[in-house]
Amino acid sequence: QVQLVESGGGLVQPGGSLRLSCVASGSIISLVAMSWYRQAPGKERELVARIFSSGSTRYADSVKGRFTISRDNAKNTVYLQIHSLEPEDTDVYFCNAVTRKGTMLWGQGTQVTVSS
Repeated sequence: QVQLVESGGGLVQPGGSLRLSCVASGSIISLVAMSWYRQAPGKERELVARIFSSGSTRYADSVKGRFTISRDNAKNTVYLQIHSLEPEDTDVYFCNAVTRKGTMLWGQGTQVTVSS
């Protein structure tokens, strides 16, 4: 079973940038898709970006133009580059993978706090 570990979160000022990383314990080539979700306390987990094995990507409307998802198959890593951070982006960000059997895998999350 592939395990996912996120990193790169932290405290950043509004307008700043961050790059989140999600390292998989195994190859990500066979995964159907990898995604980043975010969740605020008391709210549902929200999909923000997805990258498929083909390399195609999808973004939530709220993050288009500011978030970029990418993958490095050689490093078994998926990234989420975030620019122009807003206080509303403050959340715990989770990495997700979908296997060919339809299994959903989750990381433990990384906190992003946008505040001056």
